[in-house]
Amino acid sequence: MATHVVSSNAPLKDIDEWDDFLTGRYQEGKSEAEFRQYDEKATPGVAEFYRLNHQYQTFDYVIAKEKEYFGLNKGEKSIWEAAEFLNTLVDDSDPDTDLTQIEHLLQTSEAIRKDGHPRWFVLTGFIHDLGKVLCLWGEPQWGVVGDTFPVGCAYSKDIVFPEYFKANPDINNPLYQTKYGVYEPNCGLDKLHMSFGHDGYIGEVMKNYMPEESLYMLRYHSFYSAHRHGAYRHLMSGHDVEMLEWVNKFNVYDLYSKGHTKPNVTELKPYYDDLFAEFFPAKIAW
Repeated sequence: MATHVVSSNAPLKDIDEWDDFLTGRYQEGKSEAEFRQYDEKATPGVAEFYRLNHQYQTFDYVIAKEKEYFGLNKGEKSIWEAAEFLNTLVDDSDPDTDLTQIEHLLQTSEAIRKDGHPRWFVLTGFIHDLGKVLCLWGEPQWGVVGDTFPVGCAYSKDIVFPEYFKANPDINNPLYQTKYGVYEPNCGLDKLHMSFGHDGYIGEVMKNYMPEESLYMLRYHSFYSAHRHGAYRHLMSGHDVEMLEWVNKFNVYDLYSKGHTKPNVTELKPYYDDLFAEFFPAKIAW
């Protein structure tokens, strides 16, 4: 199997560093003072990542990437094949990582299963990060992970490191810096163009297979300014606001399910074989 590595000069040592940042930043019970320690001095790699993300995630960039990837023209793979493909994403600065990508996925889904949630919810836990295969198709970190936000309208102050948007060319477009921008009031999240990354991509891959609650979890689990801080309500429908409750239920598992115990993939595989067969054909388009 070919091995794909994350460049050593990338701002994050590996894409999981962003997940670790989120776990600390959004830890339940953190005070405002503790929250503010996550700045460019405390987390320089993450700060550099967001500097690039906020500079280059323009409206035109997003439209181009949606056109490139949302047609699902990267071939067909089974869920296991997609997960094994993601497993080839390794960190060249730490090749002996304790947990594989598949084990990370299983930690999330098994935590959900342990709490007795529906099978579609368990499945969402397994598939939610499969969109990170974008890294293996040459997309930069800042175009794969990171907090997501609408483009084509004013940036919320609740987006992490909002000061970095001053380098984004869209800051000079007067329309893009208005409250509603290119959108209509309460038009609905499905009408928005979100910053490009693994959330929107996996949402497109799964849109014909998963229930609506799951698709909200997949598409918006990184939209922290909205589901953690209440931003962008002026662009949401009433239904969106209700559905974000499902995103919040999911994020507890996304952020806090990681542990030191490795899931036993061999023992768990029959359960997931059956789960995948319930929702998907043998192979789906990516």
